[in-house]
Amino acid sequence: MSIDKPNETKDIFRSANPGDRIADEPQTIEEKAQQLAVDHVPDITGDIVTVPTYFIVEEPDGEQKALHHVKDAEEISDVIRQARVDENGERVWD
Repeated sequence: MSIDKPNETKDIFRSANPGDRIADEPQTIEEKAQQLAVDHVPDITGDIVTVPTYFIVEEPDGEQKALHHVKDAEEISDVIRQARVDENGERVWD
């Protein structure tokens, strides 16, 4: 897919999976927190999984932020890495 205009970048994240879609209208944190990308379906191992469309994280200033599970995957990974350190700055687990 080519991008002709900068404001069309959101279309890159369109998916065949309706749960991955980003709404055209603004949503509250609460609305985003309720969305599921995958709801109670078996994964490749047969385990039943549920995956939220957005992961809600708390910023250092206390503000909550909704991270899209596809579009913001790198930032979600950064949050997870940060959570792996204890209050002394030491890694909790590898």
